[in-house]
Amino acid sequence: MDLDQFAALRTAEGSAALAAATGVAGGDPLVAAAALRSRGVPAGLAAAALTQAELRRRAVGKFGPEAAGMFLTRPGLEQATRRVVADRRAARLAAAGVRTLADLGCGLGADALAAARAGIRVYGVEADPVTAALAAANAEAVGLADRFTVECGDATAFDVTRVDAVFCDPARRRAGTGRRIFDPDAYSPPWDFVTGLAARVPHTVVKVAPGIDHARIPADAEAEWVSVDGDLVEAALWGGPLAGVPRRATVLRAGPADRQRPAGGQATPGDRPTGPGAGATDGHQPAVPGDLPERSHQLTGTGDVEAGVGPVRRYLYDPDPAVVRAHLVAELADTLDATLADPSIAYLYADVPRPTPFGRCLEIVDVLPFSLKRLRALLRERRVGRVEILKRGSALSPEQLRRDLRLAGENPASLVLTRVAGAPTVLVGRPVADGGPPG
Repeated sequence: MDLDQFAALRTAEGSAALAAATGVAGGDPLVAAAALRSRGVPAGLAAAALTQAELRRRAVGKFGPEAAGMFLTRPGLEQATRRVVADRRAARLAAAGVRTLADLGCGLGADALAAARAGIRVYGVEADPVTAALAAANAEAVGLADRFTVECGDATAFDVTRVDAVFCDPARRRAGTGRRIFDPDAYSPPWDFVTGLAARVPHTVVKVAPGIDHARIPADAEAEWVSVDGDLVEAALWGGPLAGVPRRATVLRAGPADRQRPAGGQATPGDRPTGPGAGATDGHQPAVPGDLPERSHQLTGTGDVEAGVGPVRRYLYDPDPAVVRAHLVAELADTLDATLADPSIAYLYADVPRPTPFGRCLEIVDVLPFSLKRLRALLRERRVGRVEILKRGSALSPEQLRRDLRLAGENPASLVLTRVAGAPTVLVGRPVADGGPPG
């Protein structure tokens, strides 16, 4: 996508090409291109329209129905925040009294649009001219151009005294190659600028890679890891009055309400539970402002506590990746009366299953030192023909192991490849329905 192609898509002819492309996207690309050319759409315009139609189709999972009118790029879509996460962040900012926000490095505008929907006036800054133009068009497409405006420029040059909060999502891929950047010092804007924002603006939020080294996190910041339906999607650093705890793991479950949240970030009447426990996150921690308690759960702590170590017990918990990345496995262990079987492996073991949104639970029926021959014989005896394979602390390939087992039978099983007291071990189990997220 370049500015000329974007301008062509914004014409009446381009709108017609987009409409036609939407009807044929998702199938054979050569057939789709031929269908557009047969309608007289020029080849260049047809290619641009088909690209947009395909990106919009993929974007529905992130943005919901609004994706149908947005303008996208492949890298922009890949790096954009999911709406359920962006809406929650915007609601938290609004609840903290934020009225004006600078989005430094706004990309296609996913976070800025969420903040605008929550009633916040957003000033976006984007270095890439094409991306800046697309973000402005997206604000117009969803009816938020009066709350979200974009300027093309250097994020470090923006006058942050104009706003009472800053959101920054520094570029973590190299321009031209798209390769991931793992060193925060190589981010754009640079890390010293990003971490210095908290001293200049009352409220700051910085989106960072989930794999960030805890040693690089400022001591006075809250570091939060967020998962959606079990997938770790992002980490963020909250500064100033927004920093409530040292570490937070947030587990979200997406649902229809995430795609139809009204302005202000408030839930519709049917979204909030009533009765005992309403307003708390499943009894573990108080809800962050803007959360929907039945679909948002937080576990908090310092991130530097070690869990106890003990034997393998009847029930195994596989913690959510947000809990693991936030270094809150010990805090989860406390809620489950559980221990580790190996101090370096984040599997927890307990005698009694307890419902938790922070991990999956398996009932362990066999524990054996890893031996392909013994495992194959056990599964054959149990007539196991289908297995899910979990692993931590094992170099084995689940795909290769599945082939080597030569399964035959009608029964399912769960296999856990791990270490117990340093020794390679395989656990055979079955899922416990009430050991995971309720509902």
